[in-house]
Amino acid sequence: MKIELPNQDFLYVSENSNECDSETAFVLTTQNEKYLQNAKDKNAHSIIKIADIAKLFGVNEIKIVGITGTNGKTTTASAIYSFLLDLGYKVAMQGTRGFFMNDEVIEGKTLTTPSVLNTYKHIYQAVDAGCEFFIMEVSSHAIVQKRIEGLDFELKILTNITQDHLDYHKTLEEYRAVKNSFFQDDGKKLINKDEKNASFKIKNTFTYGIENPSTYKLMAYSLNEASSGIIQHFSQIVSFTSSLHGFFNLYNLMAAFGATHILTSKSVEQIGEVMENFAGVSGRMEQVSVAPNVIVDFAHTPDGMHQVLNSLKEKELLVVFGAGGDRDKSKRPIMGRIAAGLAKKIYITSDNPRNEDPDLIIQDILEGIEDKSNVTIELNRKKAIRMALDDQEGDEVVVILGKGDEAYQIIYDKKFPFDDREVVREFLNIQQ
Repeated sequence: MKIELPNQDFLYVSENSNECDSETAFVLTTQNEKYLQNAKDKNAHSIIKIADIAKLFGVNEIKIVGITGTNGKTTTASAIYSFLLDLGYKVAMQGTRGFFMNDEVIEGKTLTTPSVLNTYKHIYQAVDAGCEFFIMEVSSHAIVQKRIEGLDFELKILTNITQDHLDYHKTLEEYRAVKNSFFQDDGKKLINKDEKNASFKIKNTFTYGIENPSTYKLMAYSLNEASSGIIQHFSQIVSFTSSLHGFFNLYNLMAAFGATHILTSKSVEQIGEVMENFAGVSGRMEQVSVAPNVIVDFAHTPDGMHQVLNSLKEKELLVVFGAGGDRDKSKRPIMGRIAAGLAKKIYITSDNPRNEDPDLIIQDILEGIEDKSNVTIELNRKKAIRMALDDQEGDEVVVILGKGDEAYQIIYDKKFPFDDREVVREFLNIQQ
């Protein structure tokens, strides 16, 4: 990807050595340094270190907020984005859902954290649009691969640290260390005080929590008909209401509340007032149908799955889920065990099998389930969803996990159109 930069000796910059020529400078990053000679062979205009190019993209002209954690990054980022917009600020947001500026979709879904030059390009666009804040999700892969190098964060936020990506990080200890490495500087940090795996440099650290004393403490809450609560910030107390469901979303709301307060001069009362305007994120605890009650969620980790199902524990649950292929295999039996402990009926199916045999993925999940009397196996995800809907009775809730608002299913290296929500609407004849 070539990016045009005006008023420079070169016309373009690129991190792809094959795109280099006499008009294009090669931006040297940790990821592409092995292609340096190729860039020279392509007669690159010049070689520029990523740290030296930051000012050309206006990186220092906007307040950057980075959010990392196993679960909750997307919802927390979206809530901060929503709060700031409602408070009158111009804001950009980059993450799993795409790139947004001032309540407009600029680019569709991408990597949680794209390449460093892609992020710089987005920042450049945000600065040009007059944005004061740039909210971004930061994945563990991006931290290891230094896809955030050269960025000076105004605030870093930790949601939680549970098991994920062990296909890449190999051990949970390594994964935790990577996440925590993001918080070892002197910059401002907002940490989940209830996260026992968090490790951070105490200087300039703010906290939020429900169980433990913290800078932003949820004193009381209710989860009847969505959620509401009372937040204490030292001697200040403010109440809020929200349309978000689930105990885990209280943490996402608290992180967004604390971040907005740290980043702006707005009072806790002003922030509390705009919280109810945030409607949540598509594919996250999304109620696709009320009667029958059908919920679709992106949860694809043991903790994410537990949080979603536990938030609905007062109901009888019919749970449809699978596990992604070519990913951490160790979490599959754990997910099976969690489903067995919280669901009335289980429908194990394909997720995104990629290059793995779906039957073998399901066998991994089944290892975590002792009593299989309430388990149905159906490789065809559409049929599995139909079976759960046909079996649903009375107040039972059908919960479909793993893909959220994904509009495709990955089989081998191909993407096939598939949206859990659309499948439900088709079966139930629901018009949007």
